[in-house]
Amino acid sequence: MSLRGQRVVVVGGTSGIGFAVAEAATQDGAAVVVASRRQESVDAALRRLPPGAEGQPLDATDETAVRAFFERIGAFDHLVYTAGESLLMTGLAEADLAQARRFLDTRLWGAYAAVKYAAPVIREGGSVVLTTGTAGRRPLPGTTVAASLCGAMESLTRALALELAPLRVNAVSPGVVRTDLWREMSEEDRAGLFESSAAALPVGRVGTPQDVAEAYLYLMRGGYSTGSVVVVDGGGLLV
Repeated sequence: MSLRGQRVVVVGGTSGIGFAVAEAATQDGAAVVVASRRQESVDAALRRLPPGAEGQPLDATDETAVRAFFERIGAFDHLVYTAGESLLMTGLAEADLAQARRFLDTRLWGAYAAVKYAAPVIREGGSVVLTTGTAGRRPLPGTTVAASLCGAMESLTRALALELAPLRVNAVSPGVVRTDLWREMSEEDRAGLFESSAAALPVGRVGTPQDVAEAYLYLMRGGYSTGSVVVVDGGGLLV
């Protein structure tokens, strides 16, 4: 079971978990296409990926652009969606609804549009892997928007697995992972979060993008998995 000879499109594949997935997929023999909102991010990712990798800019919140992107890409085997703004951590009373809508636009509606226009060109035996998070199952104060998003993504995954069958649709649910998604926090607060999380987790550390990428590869390769949400959180849901 490998991705050799297959083509993988990673929307959000220029940094963090998405880049780790793209890199791991190329190491497993896949031809990879990465997409991100900024051309400079695409160029930087392609410099780090092996020769033969492709990349294009894409604003996942623009339905016309998403449709045109998949028309240009043509047939492929697996869609991975990891695109998203930095994590929105705010209490309900202080929430900026316009900002909350933008957060959902990229992570939820962007994924919805990507699957809509990708599904017709995904080859037989292929798959879609979406991204959620453990906040949907274990929310904390100040995570109303993130928890809402995660719950919606899990429900969307299950619904799509039925509607698009036999195309397989799954999701990965990361816990605390060292990525740029925490960049809105101060360096001190971010370091404190990672330290306290590591101390609480059964594995004794927070995750890396490479840890989580393994789950995406499993779901792409595993032909008997659909409608599943794979949690990669270092045991965070247990404590």
